[in-house]
Amino acid sequence: MSLKVLFIGGTGNISQACVAAAVKAGHRVSVFNRGAHNQALPEGVTTIAGDIADEVAYRELGAREFDVVCQFICFTSAQMARDIDAFVGKVGQYIFVSSASIYQKPPRRHVITERTPAVNPYWTYSEDKIACEVALRSQSRHDWTIVRPSHTVRTQLPTMLGERDALAQRMLAGRPVIVAGDGTTPWTLTRCADFAVPFVRLFGRGAALGEAYHITSDHAYSWNDIYRAIAAGLGVEADIVHVPTDTLIRYHPAWRGPLLGDKSWAALFDNAKVKRLVGDFYSVRELDTVLDEPIAQCKSRLAATETEDFALDGLIDRIAADQRRLGN
Repeated sequence: MSLKVLFIGGTGNISQACVAAAVKAGHRVSVFNRGAHNQALPEGVTTIAGDIADEVAYRELGAREFDVVCQFICFTSAQMARDIDAFVGKVGQYIFVSSASIYQKPPRRHVITERTPAVNPYWTYSEDKIACEVALRSQSRHDWTIVRPSHTVRTQLPTMLGERDALAQRMLAGRPVIVAGDGTTPWTLTRCADFAVPFVRLFGRGAALGEAYHITSDHAYSWNDIYRAIAAGLGVEADIVHVPTDTLIRYHPAWRGPLLGDKSWAALFDNAKVKRLVGDFYSVRELDTVLDEPIAQCKSRLAATETEDFALDGLIDRIAADQRRLGN
């Protein structure tokens, strides 16, 4: 069944892969964004140029009779209120892309299901996503579906401290990189292309209305293995320094959210709920393959530009030196 589908965004890390999967599935796809990166969209996608801050133009989207609206760039309860006004009750299915970081921290069970409480007092990002979900659930219509991706990879390297390409630069320069804790915590990485297939299968499913699902790989890796695989993909060895999470936060309080609110905990997911509805789906297991695309894109960026300035480079050097002095 070919559906008329609108993506709010459509060129981001996850959404671009989902647009491609929707086109491949035969849907009639439009994207609403400012048009800055639309050259990467598949052939046949309709672009609706506009600014999400233009309240009048945005509200008019709901009158275009879309079967499915996929919202990838809603981050606050105020933005959710705007979406409820524009879309809920006016389109067949409104899909809100939330985050698996909303799940209870610290975790009480080692495997996360959709019944795991949404309680994360450490990270404003997660608290705001929780508030969006609460607002969506609180209104009277139930023509919505909530989807919670975990750590998805396509354009950026998976890092613990937000280093992005600077992590690769440090590795290539033989400088130490920091992993919180002892590096053995299992962490789930999902390729965006693997996420996109079951995501698109949710389109038009009556049983998905009023429900929340996470979609992740079934495979997890230690942070030590992730960093070593990144280094190997760059042709070097990783010089890893392990630092306790609470110590890192004392050095730089802004790491509290990304670490205590997310990456310092184990992330293992049970995908049984979404599989019962859309069927089984394939996720790449081999870590080297999972990292192929983000490493290739990182290399391309580094080859095209001068080295990227990372404001915390000096701090990371100091933390690594301090930790090693303790070890000695």
